[in-house]
Formats: sequence, structure tokens, C-alpha cells
Amino acid sequence: MRRRSAAATLLLAGCAARPAAIELPRGDLEFLRELARDTLGLCRNGASRRALGFAAITPAGRGGYPAFWIRDFCMSLDARVIPLDEVREHVRCIAKSQNGVNTLRLAHGLEVPPHAIPDHITVEGGAVFYPGTYSSGHDQGNGAFGVLPPADDHYEFVHAVAWMASETSGIDAALEVVDGRSLLERADAGYRVPEHSPETGLVRTSEQRRCVGFGFCDAIVMSGELLFPSLLRRRAAQELAHLWNLAGDPPRAAALRGEARTIEAHLAERFRDPLGSGFLLAATELGRQPDVWGTLFALHEGALDSGARARALDAVEAAVRSGTILYEGAVRHVPTDRDASPESAWDRTVGAAKNTYQNGAYWHTPTGWLVEALAERNPELARRVAAEFLDHLRRHDFRLGPSEGAPWECFGAGLKNAQNAVYLTSILVPLGCFERAAGQR
Repeated sequence: MRRRSAAATLLLAGCAARPAAIELPRGDLEFLRELARDTLGLCRNGASRRALGFAAITPAGRGGYPAFWIRDFCMSLDARVIPLDEVREHVRCIAKSQNGVNTLRLAHGLEVPPHAIPDHITVEGGAVFYPGTYSSGHDQGNGAFGVLPPADDHYEFVHAVAWMASETSGIDAALEVVDGRSLLERADAGYRVPEHSPETGLVRTSEQRRCVGFGFCDAIVMSGELLFPSLLRRRAAQELAHLWNLAGDPPRAAALRGEARTIEAHLAERFRDPLGSGFLLAATELGRQPDVWGTLFALHEGALDSGARARALDAVEAAVRSGTILYEGAVRHVPTDRDASPESAWDRTVGAAKNTYQNGAYWHTPTGWLVEALAERNPELARRVAAEFLDHLRRHDFRLGPSEGAPWECFGAGLKNAQNAVYLTSILVPLGCFERAAGQR
């Protein structure tokens, strides 16, 4: 990774035509890099070597989530801290664990469609297609986390294959054959697994045959068309289009670009907040609430037209100023003034009490997206949020001793209910944004 001897300059403005330059104090970016490398080191699980042949990268470094979670790993790639050879090992593992050509019918009426991508893979090598369990057998879910596997892992697998191709500047990495099929063919087949609306291209699900849309909301029940996995589907369509074009199939590439455009054309309309906040809604039926993470990711991906983008930027800035989405640089899923009820931030959850976990705790995973969004309109506010993030990490750095655990998975005010210390995406996803902004990738 390239290093700078001078103070790092972060250009944190997403897709703005004229990004704002933000000078961080000398050493801040290097502190994040070192913390990321040390976090990654603790997240490698040596117990997996016997079954998998390599040390699987798990989401947390003090024993939390002792399995290889596909989404957490793939979301962490853009920081370019994980070496390419390790990425190859993990991507091959995903490919080998992908479901075959037949539907797997499990206990409790659960169904794993052909070519489905697992939610996580155990250190013993078992493919688990549902959150909430480490069983990889017939009884691996009871329906609480969906009848069908989560949608987002399919699109994250596409991202990992595309990432390897970009790192090697060609198509060869995507054409590697694993168990009789190329990674590109496997990624394309996985892309087509989650249900979507033919009219809008948006990922959709129903209460009766539900799938989790985005794993960082897997304890939240949503139905209808879903914002976050639709954004991931758009990105995956663009990435697959690029790969198929390199592989010599322009018609297939053109069709995928068309699918991405269809999604773009319907995002602002289908997920518009009727109360006019400017935030996008998380879903069109259950979970029809302002989605802070989804809105930030839509801005990060440049997925919105100019009008919707302006409204979203206004909403984000106003929410930070009013204190409804932010604590110590960490981000809530739903603004505090838009909770579904006094008992819950969301309409319906799977056992998450209010202001804990995905039902109202604060997370650093989306902090980089937030700083990008703020910098487009208000560089000073963006600088302040970045400083809060860095201050939190320095005060609670897990390297200070066992009583500290930052980067945490999530926490409440005053670090109440902080959980899963040394959490990978809480440092690598923001670092990926900062590295890009600083011209390091």
C-alpha cells in the first residue's frame, strides 16, 4: 500500500463534480491503516486450516462470529488491506460452497434455490445459508431469518470476483474454473437467484416467502421491494456487465447495463419518504421507514438522480445537526425521531430490544459513507464527524488492553450494550472510503 509522508488530504465528496478537500491531522490515516491491519490479524481463524486449507477471515477478532461471513468479507475488500492471495482463497471457498443445480429443501419449509450463495461458512467447511445458526445441515434454520437465503451475499460474491479482476487488470481471475464452472459463470448465476420485480428491477420479498435483504438488518423483518439489496443488485449488474464485456460477450453486458439503468430509474420513486424527509425508505411494505444506511450507500454509489441526491444530502446534514443518527461518529439505522414505536426502532424485529444491535444501536461500518455525503455540502461538518470517529477509536482501541474493544460491531450511548469487539467492517469499510478519497486506490 502506498504511503504519504505529508498530511493526508481526503477528498470526501462521493460523486460531487467539485469535491471538498479535507485535511486530516498528520498520522490519522496511518493510524486507521495500522488499526485495520491489527484488526484483520485477530480476525484470522486458524481453526479453519484443517477443513478449508487457510485461515478464514471472520467478522470479529475476539471469538465473536466464529465462521467466514461472506458479506463482511466482501464489504471489507475496498480498503485493500486483505492480500490478493487470501482473497483468492476465500472466493474459491465461496464458489465451492455455492448450491448446485437443484433446490435444497430443508426443515421448517426452508428452500435453498439452485446456485444460491451461503450466508456464512463454518470453520469445519459447512455451508450455512441462513443467519442465526452454525448448523450446516438439514436443520440450519427455522424461518425466523427467512424461508429463502439472504439476497445480499449473492451480489457481494459478484463484487469479490470483480474486485479480483480489477486488482489483476484483466479477466483471467474471473475465468478461473472452480468445480467445473468459471467464477464469472458462478457469479452471474448467483446474481440471478434473489427475487426481483421485472418492472422495476428492485429486489423484493414477501412475508410468506421472506428472505433477508441485507445482513446488517437480518434481525429486522422487511417485505415488499427492498432498498439496500436493490442498490447491491445495481452495482452487481454493472460489475458483471464489465466482466462479460472483457470476456467477449457484449450482448450480455448490454443487457446487464440495462438492468442497472432500470433499477436507477425506480429508486427515488419507489423509496421516497412520504413525509418528505429526503431519506429513502428501507422497504415498501414492512420496514417502510427512513433507512439511514441505505440512503448513505445510495449516495456513495452515485445511484440517485440529481433531485433525489440533493434531498438525501439535505436530510443527512439535517439529521447530523439535530443529533438523530450519530453518536461518536457511529451511525444508527433509523433516525431517533422516526422510530416505529416507543418499543422499537423498526416495525418488527427478531428478538432485538430497542436501542440494541440493529434496532437502534450505533455502528461505525457506514461512517465513511456518512463523511463522504457530508463533505459534499459541509466540509467542516464532515471533518467533525471524522474527528469523532477517530477519537472514539483512539480512546477505546482494543490494543490498549482487554477492557477496550474498538472497533466494536455496535454500541449504545455511553457504550451501553457494546458488542463484538475488534470488528472488521467497522474499520475496513470506512478505511476503504478514506483511502479512495485520499487517492490511495
